[in-house]
Amino acid sequence: MSMANGNSTGREIDMDKASQPKRRAQRRQAKITAVGDLPFMQDIAREVAASDAVGSEIEPVLGQALQRLQQVIEERDTREQAIPTAAIPDAPIGQLDLWPEPQRGSPNPFLRSALFSAIQSEHRRQLEQKPAKATENTAPVAIVSQAGTSIAYKGKQLDQFDLDVWLQAIHFARRQPLGNDCFFRGSEFLRAIGVKGDGKTAYDLLDEALNRLTDGTVVIKQDDVTFRGHLISSYVRGDRNKLYKISFAEEILQLFGWSSWTALQWQERRNLKGKALELWLHGFYSSHAKPYPLSVEYLHQLCGSTTQQIKHFKANLKKAFIRLEKLAGIKAIFQGNIVTVERLPSPAQAKHLAEQNKQDRELRLKSTV
Repeated sequence: MSMANGNSTGREIDMDKASQPKRRAQRRQAKITAVGDLPFMQDIAREVAASDAVGSEIEPVLGQALQRLQQVIEERDTREQAIPTAAIPDAPIGQLDLWPEPQRGSPNPFLRSALFSAIQSEHRRQLEQKPAKATENTAPVAIVSQAGTSIAYKGKQLDQFDLDVWLQAIHFARRQPLGNDCFFRGSEFLRAIGVKGDGKTAYDLLDEALNRLTDGTVVIKQDDVTFRGHLISSYVRGDRNKLYKISFAEEILQLFGWSSWTALQWQERRNLKGKALELWLHGFYSSHAKPYPLSVEYLHQLCGSTTQQIKHFKANLKKAFIRLEKLAGIKAIFQGNIVTVERLPSPAQAKHLAEQNKQDRELRLKSTV
């Protein structure tokens, strides 16, 4: 078995001590991932349930998980059938909101910074701050981010492909409390992120991205919360059956607070595959209900572009927005070096804008009394 070197996430977050016993009990009761939406897991579960033997390629821990999986699937299906189609159930403690299948949930700091840069893979660098003394460890380097959030990172530089891998992994893991193991078949994961084929090259791409996400250390400060740790805690891959087991730290939930994450349209990202700048712009502007005009220089810094001259970056920016308008309805107007973007907000963003306008009207009325 191949194992990543990821470690558990550091805990700088003030946690509600009263909720810890409930969370521990929940983790004990939900050790097995509810992944009944993956057809191959249903098939394996039925085979294991019908036989007392487990193939020699499946390690004991996985065998125990699969023996319970059929029951988990049936319980989940029964539970979901009882939910009206228009209703969205409240996520239990330690579990992400259940965004629908056509979307992928991303914390806004991922989309409003150069953490996942708009670079090509050949321009990837090792990011770390050299210590003042040889006896000291290297430290994370500051990452350019939007005002209100500060980010530092140490590790191999992350790009938009790494973001796609993280988004798909958290998408699979969203159906159970974080901190539990999430299982998936490599071939299905590769199809979901738009990688053709399932040969050695494809798996190497996936494993390299997972290694970066488990090895790198990130510090994200947003409002009164600080997250420090690894974006993926650990992963294991079966070398023969290509069955993956991934674990996220429960503290990842702190990055999905109210109004601090965005539901991305996954097919739009798929249509932009391989276009680093377009993918970054799609994520950035999708995270804003009503984008403000911004300078070309600001976007150049924020996306982490390696293009040296601003005039060349501006030319690339104009080409990228032509594709974005065609594929995602994101239209840009250039006035000199100022970029104004027009896009339709999502239903959730439209609701947020309506509430904001209502509050503004009430404040104006009070000021005139």
